[in-house]
Amino acid sequence: MREELHPYGLEIVTVALDTAGGDAARPFVEKAAPRHPSLLDQAHSVDAAFGVVNVPNGVWIDEHGMIVRPAEPAFPGRNPVTAKFREMSLDGLPDDVADMLREVKKFRTDPDGYVAMVRDWVTRGSESPYALGPEAVIERSQPRSLDTARAAAHFELGQHFHRGGDHGRAVVHWREAHRLQPENWTYKRQAWNFEDPVRQGPTDVYDSCWIADVKRFGAENYYPPVVP
Repeated sequence: MREELHPYGLEIVTVALDTAGGDAARPFVEKAAPRHPSLLDQAHSVDAAFGVVNVPNGVWIDEHGMIVRPAEPAFPGRNPVTAKFREMSLDGLPDDVADMLREVKKFRTDPDGYVAMVRDWVTRGSESPYALGPEAVIERSQPRSLDTARAAAHFELGQHFHRGGDHGRAVVHWREAHRLQPENWTYKRQAWNFEDPVRQGPTDVYDSCWIADVKRFGAENYYPPVVP
């Protein structure tokens, strides 16, 4: 999408939320060799600044530096990996893997609709119905409550201790971040991944895990529908 629309003034900046010092995301970024800016956010600064609670999320910023769409699920085209998961048969898979894929199949996304919105914005600019005014942007933005701010502080403290080699103390703060902002999937997935990479399944370290929380909140709510 970037190569298609860049000649018309659109730039895309991708940001990988990677608490592991960038080591998890960097190989994929380097192999992709993107021609757009591609950043590694070790501190989850994007979470705090824009209200990102899951990935992929997108924020639209116009040529004047104004946000015209706040953080929301952003699928700029069909993802072949996700499509493969949706089409995969569950027969013969281990029970835990089948359980995860069963929930993934319930996710609701509209990549074609999202791309159409971006194209319309690039074509029509501020006249696009998808470019929101300041009041609508504020209304749709995630509120930053005191608990949300405290969750960000605890998550940052957890990173500090983890990078200093004290993973046990990091877990204490990450658990508190999860409690204070339970809807923030990026905080949870980063922490769970240290204990059980990829699957982020049940462990003795945390009270919950990816599959348990997806079922608790509802797989259909994992990516809220994008409101045009």
